[in-house]
Amino acid sequence: MTELQTVEGSFNYLVPTGQKPVTFLYEPSQGEAERRGVYAARSLPVADGRPIAAGLSLDAEGFALARHASALASALASFNDEAAIKRIYYPEMERLVMQVTGAPRVLVFDHTLRANSPAGRAALKAREPVRVVHNDYTPLSGPQRVRDLLPAEAEALLRRRYVFINVWKPIKGPVEEMPLAVCDARTVAAQDWVATELRYPDRTGEVYSVAFNPAHRWYYFPRMERDEALLIKCYDSVEDGRARFSAHSAFDDPTTRPGAPSRESIEIRTIAFYAG
Repeated sequence: MTELQTVEGSFNYLVPTGQKPVTFLYEPSQGEAERRGVYAARSLPVADGRPIAAGLSLDAEGFALARHASALASALASFNDEAAIKRIYYPEMERLVMQVTGAPRVLVFDHTLRANSPAGRAALKAREPVRVVHNDYTPLSGPQRVRDLLPAEAEALLRRRYVFINVWKPIKGPVEEMPLAVCDARTVAAQDWVATELRYPDRTGEVYSVAFNPAHRWYYFPRMERDEALLIKCYDSVEDGRARFSAHSAFDDPTTRPGAPSRESIEIRTIAFYAG
């Protein structure tokens, strides 16, 4: 077995209290916090996944590293242009996910820009990196999202396998500050997943928060470049032993050099539809 280099990472885990946590994706009413729930920081080693990247898969660990050079990446200013992202970047991501998964049909339905510095967030109209251990979908919200997006086809599509896959890429590289870490799905127990309301101005969704388990094995890919992409499985409709969800979180890399550029990234949300 390859011995991997590790750094110590601090992760914000949910502390289960018996009450359903809530995350607000809009400005909550005065006096309310952005998150309703109890979270606590826990330290765990985070392994450099690069030496084993070729052996990682969406169906085993729940994540995979791929190469992808975007036509949009030639000019950072392009990521200020939502129309260009949808026109150029969305089809690129559909092709990438089809290539990695073998799925005959992939739908890109959303994206989020993130930056860790106030200046970066202002320039890109971006959000902060998420520093809470989570997964984007649950067995309740996955099928509902298909119904919301493709109402005319939903019932037929839901009878076959479909998989929600996020694609995370740097806008500029290498990423030195606040990288994304992913947890080996095989080390997350069923009781670690805690359903959490995700409240938007016009709808309520559901994600998974994650309770601490010392068995969790975390990985990251140091100094990711713009021509690399991290694919993360967020929901698989089949229950046959393969990975169904993938816990992930941004974290402070203790090896980050002083004055390192602020992380700026884009994440694309996709659904891969299978024929059978």
